[in-house]
Amino acid sequence: MTRIVLLHATPVAMAPIQAAFAERWPEAETVNLLDDGLSIDRAREPDLSEDMIERFVAFGRYAHRIGADGILATCSAFGPALDRLADTLPIPVLKPNEAMFQAAIAQGSKIGMLATFGPAIATMAEEFEEFTARAGKAATLRTVLVQGAMDRLRQGDAETHNRLVAEQAPALADCDAIMLAHFSTSRAAAAVRAVSPVPVLTAPDAAVDRIRSLVEQAAKAPAR
Repeated sequence: MTRIVLLHATPVAMAPIQAAFAERWPEAETVNLLDDGLSIDRAREPDLSEDMIERFVAFGRYAHRIGADGILATCSAFGPALDRLADTLPIPVLKPNEAMFQAAIAQGSKIGMLATFGPAIATMAEEFEEFTARAGKAATLRTVLVQGAMDRLRQGDAETHNRLVAEQAPALADCDAIMLAHFSTSRAAAAVRAVSPVPVLTAPDAAVDRIRSLVEQAAKAPAR
């Protein structure tokens, strides 16, 4: 059985990705590793420090040691750490949003994003620019930070979280697509779609499809 290890830096990301696996790749064995201290400490840092990068890389190396065939991170605030992890491991390592970026630029060049965790915005913007450069497509990203939504979700109030996110969608009405920045934000997809004619994209479904493709390709590759 294929084992996919999920790296979580907050518990609110766990349910959306589990639901996506159940729907899109139920045959995979998913193992959840959670260190919510990562997101707590990341929120206190204006920039991703070397110490935080090393902590996340150590987290990922443990995932490899327990038999991962592929690793999928569910937190958007650790992009550079995932780049380093991918360089050190012989298995696929997927950032949370790569597949969603691909779907977004297929819709057009003006992309909007609704985010609920401020420290993730800068790293996601950098990843988006790098992704579009590799894809050879000019695109712009405009992000709206939904204040208070993440706090309400952590308190168990998903309804208010979803309402707060949806209330900001009209600010991105002139975009070709709206991305919901984090795995946890995908809960608000229905509420945002109800108020916006713009295509609304979420990360979990696209990420499951992408990690499955990467792992299956790796399994077919000649052994080194």
